[in-house]
Amino acid sequence: MFAVECKTGEKSINPAIFYFKERTDISDFYQVHQGTKDYKKDGVRVIPVETFCKELKFP
Repeated sequence: MFAVECKTGEKSINPAIFYFKERTDISDFYQVHQGTKDYKKDGVRVIPVETFCKELKFP
């Protein structure tokens, strides 16, 4: 199981993601966007939508 927030831009991570990360047993959190940045911060992966789909083998 994982949680995903989708954004058009690649700005900073939404603080709500950290709020839910602290309060759930969900192991993977992603903030997917239409940009190019790909990094992980405090257990949240910020990733372009194309990379996200390829890594999870979505069509």
